[in-house]
Amino acid sequence: MLYGALEAGGTKMICALGDENGKIYEQLSIPTIEPEITIPKIIDYFRGRPIEALGVACFGPIDLDRGSETYGYITTTPKLKWKNYNIVGALRDALSVPVGFDTDVNGSLLGEVCYGSSKGLRDVIYLTIGTGVGGGILSGGNLVHGMLHPEVGHMLLVPHPDDPYTGHCPFHGNCFEGMASGPALEERWGRTGRELADNQKAWEIEAYYIAQALCNLILSLSPKRIILGGGVMHQEQLFPMIRRQVVSQLNGYLHTKELSDITSYIVPASLHDDQGIMGCIRLAIEEKERSAASARA
Repeated sequence: MLYGALEAGGTKMICALGDENGKIYEQLSIPTIEPEITIPKIIDYFRGRPIEALGVACFGPIDLDRGSETYGYITTTPKLKWKNYNIVGALRDALSVPVGFDTDVNGSLLGEVCYGSSKGLRDVIYLTIGTGVGGGILSGGNLVHGMLHPEVGHMLLVPHPDDPYTGHCPFHGNCFEGMASGPALEERWGRTGRELADNQKAWEIEAYYIAQALCNLILSLSPKRIILGGGVMHQEQLFPMIRRQVVSQLNGYLHTKELSDITSYIVPASLHDDQGIMGCIRLAIEEKERSAASARA
């Protein structure tokens, strides 16, 4: 069967076709401008394709409460032209197929646990650290939503003792995103992450912040694996530094088989940056199943 996938990012929208095994047949990238320009191009891509359903993993904040009048909307996003935009409704009405919907990071998480190296695990956290910082959480086999959806990128962090930087986030300053995102790195050091590859101090401070956030998540959510993706994590030298910092900051408090093999506990994304698209395919499959069950009831 053929399914549609839309990884709806703040910079670009990736449209793709794939099957239930996660195989991706083709992709098309469309710039994220305003809805009046971008959405018709997305509809044109999928219209006439024999897709069973469409899965959308979207930048946010978004409304995931199916009982809400604004379910399927992008809500209070700083991308003002997309604020309060009914993206699910627009796509469903134009394409007449079920539309699965979740956050961009939950899409990536779903891709990893359905098709990647974390397949079969039921308690996993996926973090993307790039232009922004976001997190998807799988607990007991279920994606965590709650009041809205987790915004782990905005947890407050204790500043590094050698870091005078006050943070990039306009809301919170010294939150995870404010201290460890790509723009924070560039603003703090005056150079991009790629240009900082040999700056040991820059990556020590970055690892300190990421590890502090991971310790908060480990202690509050007890995941069995943590996956780190996003542009900043393309700096592979960060992984051993983060792992050492996590061990140091936990300070011997926890003793589990996962932490005893920390190289297999804190890991990079495994699907060559296709985890988001593959998660969208899974969202489409699940929405088709939900729609069929509802029709039978």
